[in-house]
Amino acid sequence: MTIKDLKPSLIWSIFDEITKVPRPSKKEAKIRQFLLDFAAANNIEAKTDAIGNVVMKKPATAGHENAPTVILQAHMDMVCESNDKSFDFENSPITTIIDGEWVHAAGTTLGADNGIGMAGALAALVDDSLEHGPLEALFTVDEETGLTGANNLGDGMISGSILLNLDSEDDAEIFVGCAGGVDTTCTFDYKRSSTPAGYHYFRVSIANGCGGHSGCDIHLGRANANKLLARFLWNISKKHEIALAEIEGGNLRNAIPRAAHAIVGVPSAEKENVRVALNHFIADIENEYAGIEPELKIGLESVSTPEFCIDSATSLNIIRALYCAPHGVISMSRELEGLVETSTNLAAVKMLPENRILVTTSQRSSVDSRKWDIARQVEAVFELAGATVTHGDGYPGWAPNMKSPIMEIARDAYKELYGITPAIKAIHAGLECGLFLEKYPHLDMVSFGPTLQGVHSPTERMHIPAVERFWGQLTLTLKKVAELKK
Repeated sequence: MTIKDLKPSLIWSIFDEITKVPRPSKKEAKIRQFLLDFAAANNIEAKTDAIGNVVMKKPATAGHENAPTVILQAHMDMVCESNDKSFDFENSPITTIIDGEWVHAAGTTLGADNGIGMAGALAALVDDSLEHGPLEALFTVDEETGLTGANNLGDGMISGSILLNLDSEDDAEIFVGCAGGVDTTCTFDYKRSSTPAGYHYFRVSIANGCGGHSGCDIHLGRANANKLLARFLWNISKKHEIALAEIEGGNLRNAIPRAAHAIVGVPSAEKENVRVALNHFIADIENEYAGIEPELKIGLESVSTPEFCIDSATSLNIIRALYCAPHGVISMSRELEGLVETSTNLAAVKMLPENRILVTTSQRSSVDSRKWDIARQVEAVFELAGATVTHGDGYPGWAPNMKSPIMEIARDAYKELYGITPAIKAIHAGLECGLFLEKYPHLDMVSFGPTLQGVHSPTERMHIPAVERFWGQLTLTLKKVAELKK
């Protein structure tokens, strides 16, 4: 059995086709063409805007022409994380595997975030058995790395008054608010220095961390590979002279880093002491993360002498900054129990051409002033270390509307179908809803979707029974809206 054989067959067969289309963030040309071809094959009106977003429109079923227009919204791009660094996300399809009640990919992210949202919207457009008012389906680009599509949505692309964001990851939960966010990047300029004589060089590596979504999973206390690497390097720098030749870790701003490494030298007479220090470090980390990081690996292997080292002053500044930079939950909401209010993710460290090292971080908060406060704390740390710091434009949060009519309709639909009243929540992750609301303040919005786990990591998986409930909730919600009048 393959995923296209699962039930409901329509949504699963469309999701199966989506997994075959490469769609990294900022490289959505292939998935955009897939959407336009899908629309043409099914005689659906479609258009694009200058940034690359796609909107499809379908008239109401007979008798519901005067119902409010509903916008079904999902994003085209996916986070590209793999256990195999050679996997080509720009050209290779995702290989899906059914494992009991779950679907996952073969060593990569599955792309259910937000492929299943796209599949749901497309299925609603082509299922002639559904009862609905006028429909618009909005597919945005670059949600994962910049919210570029939502931020630059073309004028006149949508006209509906109700928006269903299909980008949430928990069955039996309806989201009516989300955090805002901002990216903070820190650039170090270094000088190349010659490798000191009489040094022994190691490659220190952190690997196989759980990682995960820096919004949805930040409260789980998972290891940040960049922080662990900096901690070990700082420890040995306090006891030994070190020469840092290379340091890298993490990948995307919205993913908790799963792996990091450094190439570092110490005087040859101290190499065994460094091995002993690593063994003690491993014991500490295994104890600290027992039950949280079952596959985490910390390794040390000898390597040949590198061509050059980073100058000693910059090396120590980078290590110190990474070690003391904040990461994780900063504060919890006082309004919604269990909701993270403010957090920061020390996301990636990359060595760039022209003797530069780029550190990427991401801050989130449901309180705008707290978002900027933690971003400026990160700025202060790295400026003290001599880095040049810049902030992105950021994106707004989405303030909960507990009197939302569509919230009540979606909640009642789920309860009617499954006998459970879904929880009404806000999410610490960023959604595009806040940007839509800035441009279209009249919109009444909710977000829901099937259960996903391990999002933004190669352990991403989707719960098969939850997909059926997602489809049921979506279709009954559309039917209930169809019974309303503008």
